[in-house]
Amino acid sequence: MRVVDAPGGFAEALASARNEARAAFGNADVLVEKFVAQPRHIEVQVFGDGHRALHLFERDCSLQRRHQKVIEEAPAPGMTPELRAAMGAAAVKAAEAIGYKGAGTVEFIVDGSGPLRSDGFFFMEMNTRLQVEHPVTEAITGVDLVEWQLRVAAGEGLHCAQEDLTIDGHAFEARLYAEDVPAGFLPATGTLSHLVFPTGARADSGVRAGDTISPHYDPMIAKVIVHGPTRAVALRRLSQALEATEVAGTVTNLSFLGALAGHAGFAAGAVDTGLIARDLADLTAQEPVHPIHVVAAAMAVSGLDRPGATSGFALWQPMRRTVALAQGDVRRDPQFEVLHATRQRWHVAGEVLELRHSDGRWWYDDRPVPRAVQAGDTVTVFDDRAIAFDAVDLLDVQNDTGRDANLIDAPMPGLVRDVLAAQGAQVVRGDRLVLLEAMKMEHSLTAPRDGRVAEVLVGPGDQVTAGAALILLEEEAP
Repeated sequence: MRVVDAPGGFAEALASARNEARAAFGNADVLVEKFVAQPRHIEVQVFGDGHRALHLFERDCSLQRRHQKVIEEAPAPGMTPELRAAMGAAAVKAAEAIGYKGAGTVEFIVDGSGPLRSDGFFFMEMNTRLQVEHPVTEAITGVDLVEWQLRVAAGEGLHCAQEDLTIDGHAFEARLYAEDVPAGFLPATGTLSHLVFPTGARADSGVRAGDTISPHYDPMIAKVIVHGPTRAVALRRLSQALEATEVAGTVTNLSFLGALAGHAGFAAGAVDTGLIARDLADLTAQEPVHPIHVVAAAMAVSGLDRPGATSGFALWQPMRRTVALAQGDVRRDPQFEVLHATRQRWHVAGEVLELRHSDGRWWYDDRPVPRAVQAGDTVTVFDDRAIAFDAVDLLDVQNDTGRDANLIDAPMPGLVRDVLAAQGAQVVRGDRLVLLEAMKMEHSLTAPRDGRVAEVLVGPGDQVTAGAALILLEEEAP
C-alpha cells in the first residue's frame, strides 16, 4: 500500500492516508461519533488492483455479542438500490484514494431506526484483509475471492467491471465457537471427541475430531455457510444445518446459534447491534432435559442401544438394571426393564417410557431416540443441541470435600494481565481482583464476598490453567 511506501516516514504516510480517506467520504469524518438509536453494522466488500477498485456488494454483521460478530448475511435485509449504490461508491472511492490492492472491507454504522436511507450511513473502519465472513459474498456473487487474491498478487489486474457483478439469492454464515454462552460467552477449551458437519451446507474449519481447542488461539471451531434463492429459504437452511451439526468434547454456542436463527425479529429482518443484548435471556434459556435424553445417554453407556443387547433370560419378572449418570451436580439414575428383544421400558424421574426397535433403530412416541456418542466417561446426546452426561462408576467412591468458598480460581486457561488486590487488602463483594486474558478477550474475576485477602498466588504475566488458584481470602469469622 502507498501508506507504507510514502516518503517522510510511517506517521506522515498514515496522516496522509487519513486525509485522503476523509476527502473520499466528503463531509463524513473517518470516525463518526454520531449517536444512532438502532445502529446496524453493514460492511462493503471491495477489491482493488492498485489502480482501480470495485465492490462486491454488502454484508450485514449486526448480530454481535461483546462487539464480535456471530451471524453474518448477504445481502443486507432492507437494503435499497439507492443506499447500496451510495455505500458501494463511497467504499470504492476510499479504496482508490489510497491505491488499494487486494481484498478489503469498508465497514459502516448504519441508522436502522427506520427504513435505510442513503444519508444514514457513517464510516467506521477499513479492514485490509479477507474477512472471516467473506464466504457469504462468494455465495451470492459466485466469485472466488481467494483466487482473486492470488491473481492480483501475481500482478494481474481486475478482469471484470462493476456492472458485471450481480447478486444471486441470499446467504448466511454462523460462527461456531467453543464458548460457554450462559456464563457470559466465556471461551472454552477441550478435545473434540466428536465433530460432524451437515451435508448440504458449506463448513469452513481448521480442526477435526481428536483436535484440542487450546487457550492460545481464537476459540472458533468452524463457520457454517448456507445459500438459498430467498432470505427465508436460506434462513431455514441455516436452522437445519445447525440442527445437524454435532460437537462433543467442549462447550459450544451451537444451541445459541439455533436460537438466533429462530428469533422472530431476526427472521423478519429487524436486526441491529443491540438485538442479542436485549433478548439475551430468551436466547440463552435452557430447555429442561427430557427423560428421553437421559434414556439415550443411559442406552449408550450400557450398550443397550445396540441390536440384540436386550436379549437374555430372566425368571418370573423382566430383567431390571439401573444406569448411574451425572449431569453436573445432578444425579440421573434411570432404570430399565427388558420386555423383549425389541422392547424396553425405562423409569426416569417418575416417568415411564416405552421404547421399541424397528427399522434399525429405537423409537419413542413415533420419534427416533436421539443420537448419543460416548467418549471416555462422557456421553453426549444430540437433539437440536448437545447435552452431556457423565457415566458414574458406583464402585469408585470418593470423598468430596466441596469447593473452597475462600478461593478465587481461573474459570479457564489464560494469561494474568493484572492483579488488582494485594495481600492484606480489605475487599467487598464485586471488587475486581484479577484481570485474566483468554482467547482474545479479557475477563474480570471478582470477590465473591466481603473479606480480606489472605494470599495472592499469581502475578502479572503468569500463564494459568483452568482451576488454578489465584487469590485466597481469609476464613470468615464464625
